Amino acid sequence: MLYSLHVKNLALINEQEVEFKNGLNIMSGETGAGKSVIIGSVNLALGAKADSGMIRTGAEYALIELSFGITDETQQKSLKELDIPVDEDGTLILQRKIMEGRSVCKANGETVSARQLRELSNILINIHGQNDNQELLHKKKHLEILDDFSGEELSKLKDECADAYKEWKDILKSLEETNLDERERERQKDLASFEFNEINEADPQIGEDENLENKYKRMVNSRKIAEAAGIAAEATGAGESNESAADAIGRAVRELSLVSSYDEKADELLSQLSDIDNLLSDFRHAISSYISELEFDAEDFAQTEDRLNVINHLKDKYGGSIEAVLKYRDEKEEELSKLEDLGAYREKLISDEKKYHEKVLLLCTKISDLRKKNADILSELLRKALVDLNFIDVRFEIEVRPDEEKISAIGFDDVEFMISTNPGEKIRPLDQVASGGELSRIMLAIKTVVADKDEIDTLIFDEIDAGISGQTAWKVSEKLGLLAKEHQIICITHLPQIAAMADNHYEIAKGTHKEDGQERTVTRIRMLGEDERVSELARMLGGAQITDSTLENAREMMRQADDVKNNIR
Repeated sequence: MLYSLHVKNLALINEQEVEFKNGLNIMSGETGAGKSVIIGSVNLALGAKADSGMIRTGAEYALIELSFGITDETQQKSLKELDIPVDEDGTLILQRKIMEGRSVCKANGETVSARQLRELSNILINIHGQNDNQELLHKKKHLEILDDFSGEELSKLKDECADAYKEWKDILKSLEETNLDERERERQKDLASFEFNEINEADPQIGEDENLENKYKRMVNSRKIAEAAGIAAEATGAGESNESAADAIGRAVRELSLVSSYDEKADELLSQLSDIDNLLSDFRHAISSYISELEFDAEDFAQTEDRLNVINHLKDKYGGSIEAVLKYRDEKEEELSKLEDLGAYREKLISDEKKYHEKVLLLCTKISDLRKKNADILSELLRKALVDLNFIDVRFEIEVRPDEEKISAIGFDDVEFMISTNPGEKIRPLDQVASGGELSRIMLAIKTVVADKDEIDTLIFDEIDAGISGQTAWKVSEKLGLLAKEHQIICITHLPQIAAMADNHYEIAKGTHKEDGQERTVTRIRMLGEDERVSELARMLGGAQITDSTLENAREMMRQADDVKNNIR
């Protein structure tokens, strides 16, 4: 669940922290007080696109921090798969700092990407905004809702179908590529043959380019190397010089050997000098051999240079490395094999295409059958939920229409929600019938039904009450109260019927305070006590004029809500 929200320097919020509790958390306030900023800040903390214009005027950055308690094992496993660190007690703190031109996201102090935060939002929290209602008018959303309800069994079938569909499409692409006339086939065959032979005749070996580069570099710089090696040889006694390091060390060894028996220290020094003499002797032999290796003729140099040019030409033309060149050669060999016996290759592709097409069709049929089965179950659950939300004579069906001409990676079904809200009315597509207020209730019904199947603890509703009032508002209130029995609900509302059902009620208000010597507008959030709840409900009921009767009406509304909660919980 969501423990707390901390916001600093965001829009009209200077700095606020809100602690949320279990049950139904209601937020209310005057229009323009900043209710939308609260939902917006949660979205930002979960990776939504950030704009530096959101930063409070005069501040260098905005900061949003969410604190969660993760107790569900499935959620903990999902977080682990995303490499999101969670404390041993299940605490997860998400933080996002928004600055000019960039933002920094952290999870329990470790930097994470905005992409990871967005994936987290599907695990930790479900946010329903006013725009979500309009999504119900699109059949794509109907398919998504049904598939989510259908669960793991359908998900596995869809994964299997996606793999088979990709194989099928790849085969179709290969078939299209082999649909050549004789002239084009000969042209492609000649080109593939030329490229294969060019590489094959050169026969490049892995590592050959590095060896050639080193050899060529040594040859080109052989004069400089020989001069330096010669001087080193002369100085160490490998040349013809009469005065060398070897002669000097030899004399030193002879002199110390004459006196080494008189003193242990002199003997130790003699031993060290003897080691140097041996090392120098080894060096003289090595450098003499090295100098002889530097000798090469013009023909050897020309052959090395020519071979290096061939290898570099192949690398430039076919991939940048010998490994890439050899891979290209193998591809051309395979292509030649196909082109030389194109008929047999096409026959195999046609056979494979038929096999995978049948496999995809079979999987699509299984997916469709499972969708139809779950559509019947979900339709009845939603119908009952809609009756609870004051759709008295509602009929609700989910139509699943298979079409073999519309095969895709997720099946071949067209899914559509159908509804009739009045007796005698023909059942019709949702987008032809539902009003704005009805869409709100239908979405709440969906959330209620689906919430029982997922592991998400926290649900946020931004003005789920749009377009409703009176008795219907009470029905929505009761449904939210029931949903809050098993989930943490955070709901922004302007209806007193819904606010009366609150387990915890927060007021969002706009005011002013002095900042840097001038008056600044700020949004504040605070939890209301019992008497303050009565006053806020009275404001929602009666507007600016709050009378004794309005206050009593508010108290009566809260008593009715308590009776409902006692019955449903």
